Order: sequence, then C-alpha cells, then structure tokens
Amino acid sequence: MNRFIFYCSFFILVTLFSCKEDIFPKPKAQLRLQYPDSNYLFLTSDCPYTFEYSELATISTNEKCWTNIYYPTLKASINITYRPIENNLQELFMESEKLTFNHTIKADGISSLPFANKEHQTYGSLFEVTGNAASPLQFHLTDSIKHFITGAVYFDVSPNFDSIQPAISYIEKDLQKIMETTSWKN
Repeated sequence: MNRFIFYCSFFILVTLFSCKEDIFPKPKAQLRLQYPDSNYLFLTSDCPYTFEYSELATISTNEKCWTNIYYPTLKASINITYRPIENNLQELFMESEKLTFNHTIKADGISSLPFANKEHQTYGSLFEVTGNAASPLQFHLTDSIKHFITGAVYFDVSPNFDSIQPAISYIEKDLQKIMETTSWKN
C-alpha cells in the first residue's frame, strides 16, 4: 500500500510540475540605431570654399585647405581635399573617379548621383559604394574654372556594410548638406 501511495504521489507531482508552456526560441533582435537630428554650423576658414557641417562633428583644416570632419560618436570622418584648377580639370576628374573605382574589388556596386547648384556654381557627383569597401561615400565638386574638391567618408572600423549602413545613411544626409551649401569665395 505504501508503494501504491508513493507511485501515485510521484505521478501526480510529475504531472503537476511537467505541465509548463512550450519553450520557443526568441526571435532574432534587430539593432535599432537612432541618431539625433543634425543642426548645422557654417565653416569659417581662409580656404576658398565654405559650407555647412553638422554640429555633432569636429572639424579641422590644414594649410592646403584639406578639411577633416570627424564624427566621434560614429567613429567616422569625411576627408575633403581641395585642389585649384590649373588647366587640369580633366585630370582632376579622372583622379577623383579613379579613387572611387579603386573600390570595385570589394564593392558590390557603385552608383553615381549627379549634382548641380547653379546659384553657388557647384557641379559634381556623389558616389555610393555598396559592399565592404573602405569608403562607402565619395564626392567631387567644382566650379569648372578655379576650384575642385573631392571628399570621401571613412570609418574607424573594418568595413562591414550591413553593420555600418545606418551610420552611412546618417552621414550621407550631412554629406548632401555639405554639397548643397558649398560656395566659392572669390
């Protein structure tokens, strides 16, 4: 009789404690990165160009008027190179595009968006490089007479396009603002 009570109580206990909800694996989470809206500052320097840049970035310009715009929170920078046009516009265009198309080894694709601002006399292109390339965004701007600038975005991390895509999109908006507001000093 003791055995019967023991087995019955064991069976009841097993039944009570084994009836739990089914366990399902949790779905994969997606990283949700949110960046603040940009407010823009006006670049003041002795260089022959000026533009607006994000207040979230720090900026430095050297004696050649090469500018570095650094985003500390994103660990990214926009490197801008200035070159005066001295009967070498075609050479400058070819050099700029060569730098862009050097990324074809790692790039999945390269698209070009033309840009023109007649009011500021700035004309150029924005290049988007998809894939694990070192520089996902590049551009050039010129007035076709005196001034030519090129720029490239770099991250302080190994290129993994999927991981840095939200940061690329954020910086692309700032890069477009730079291109839209660039004007030449006489």
